[in-house]
Amino acid sequence: MAPSAASVLRNTYMLLGLTVGFSALVAWFSMGAQPPGLLVTLVGFYGLLFVTYRLKNSPWGLLSVFALTGFMGYTLGPIIGMFAKAGAMTVVANALTLTAIAFVGLSAIALITRKDFRFLASFITVGFFVLLGAVLLGIFVQTTVLHLAIAAGFTLFSSVVILYQTSEIIHGGERNYIIATVTLYVALYNLFVSLLQILGASRN
Repeated sequence: MAPSAASVLRNTYMLLGLTVGFSALVAWFSMGAQPPGLLVTLVGFYGLLFVTYRLKNSPWGLLSVFALTGFMGYTLGPIIGMFAKAGAMTVVANALTLTAIAFVGLSAIALITRKDFRFLASFITVGFFVLLGAVLLGIFVQTTVLHLAIAAGFTLFSSVVILYQTSEIIHGGERNYIIATVTLYVALYNLFVSLLQILGASRN
């Protein structure tokens, strides 16, 4: 028997809260560490993401979720550390506050209106490839304007993903809370990092 939407939603939010807290703890302790680099970050993220999807119906899936979110926290630590060294922890606090407000607000829209936002799936698919192309271009074209445009794009994209995934759970499209948690966590991570970049640039 498939779990109810209420059960999936409750388990998702519970696991999301635990993984965000664990990720924040790892980020705190890794603030003084060296950035892992693009290659290590990509291999670590997609490798652990693949493992999590493979184990999504197993109790080991919970362990892989914490491994994934802990690793992402580790990649976040050095970024926050750079803001700390620059005396710009206010930027971090503001980005964190805006991320929390956006998540609560978007989740509330989906939960209160009960509107089906699954029509956004095509937008998410197109947006993913557009952002992927922009990120690849950004590797070769080092301009502040392009990087800010990419950050703004990720902010919008992540917000849409939060709205879509919450609606997916409510309307019975997602019945695996591990996958739902990972999707929402990645959206929150990207939203926070993008806001950090935008607010950091505006401060400078």
